[in-house]
Amino acid sequence: MRFPEFTEEWETKKLGDIATFSKGKGISKSDIEENGIIECIRYGELYTHYREVINEIKSKTNVNTSTLVLSEMNDVIIPASGETTIDIATASCVLKSGIALGGDLNIIKTKNNGIFLSYYLNSKKKMEIANLAQGISVVHLYSSQLASLSLSLPKLNEQNRISSFLALLDERIQTQNKIIEQLETLIKGLSEKIYSQKIRFKKFTEKWEVKKLGEISTITTGSSNREDSILNGEYTFFDRSQDIRTSSRFLFDKEAVIVPGEGQEFIPKYFIGKFDLHQRTYAIFDFRGINGKYLYYHLLNDDKYLQSKAVGSTVKSLRLPMFQSMPIKSPCLDEQTTIANFLSVIETKIQTEKNILDKYHCQKQYLLQSLFI
Repeated sequence: MRFPEFTEEWETKKLGDIATFSKGKGISKSDIEENGIIECIRYGELYTHYREVINEIKSKTNVNTSTLVLSEMNDVIIPASGETTIDIATASCVLKSGIALGGDLNIIKTKNNGIFLSYYLNSKKKMEIANLAQGISVVHLYSSQLASLSLSLPKLNEQNRISSFLALLDERIQTQNKIIEQLETLIKGLSEKIYSQKIRFKKFTEKWEVKKLGEISTITTGSSNREDSILNGEYTFFDRSQDIRTSSRFLFDKEAVIVPGEGQEFIPKYFIGKFDLHQRTYAIFDFRGINGKYLYYHLLNDDKYLQSKAVGSTVKSLRLPMFQSMPIKSPCLDEQTTIANFLSVIETKIQTEKNILDKYHCQKQYLLQSLFI
């Protein structure tokens, strides 16, 4: 795939022929200051925060500039060490000069378009870079290894066109992420106010009751193991992971709220239909005087309760008596339904926006595979 105005052949060159290499310096986690003067980038942030283009800086420091290595606009940075070979193959282009670049960062300076180079290294060349990295517990990537990479490069004007196009798509992805974050903040804030009765729908004035979860539902675990899950099975399989798996059989045909029985987080799921269930995952069903979707939002909002009742040191787990005795705030069924429907509208909107985001990511991956040689 090419933009129609470009027809010239791409040239093959070694990265070492078109770039010079250096290393960042210093800046430990303790050097980060909320009110720091110097903007800075630490190597770990390339994994967790930044993508191919860096134009807004997360961290600041007050370390003396005479001891720092400062960026020049168009610098490309890649971690010099990391936990895995895939993680270390992560390039970003810094679009601001004067940014302090921390230790364990390879700095690539080139007259080519740095954004183009970052997208190229992160797509077509990612596995090659990963294969260059060395080490077991800690993986290292040296400038001499990067210099050996063979690249196919168009003229600068075509590099500029490709990088601008991909950067625009990334801006749209960032905007989409912000839309989702705002909606998630909205539903969280509204849920907290609704379940604390700080806000109520006007037509409802009756006092809420508090009932034990075991009194208003049936609670049980499944009998399946993770090995019972398969790819492309007919039925949904629930275990403690957030990934939804499948199974060739079902244990329940219910409207249910599913809660993992062990792990670091106990995020509930709402489901209607036939499903298989892991032996350490709980299903709450056969609701009596309680709206199932209302209960789902109640558990989602009351996640601190679940965390506080979990036992164990390495892997936290929840016990059946904890679920049975869990206090549930119960307004009349009509108010429960109104609350559930209201929050469902926002949740559906969030899922719609997430689906759009997934499509943008698929589009980006297709373009990254198609625009580079």
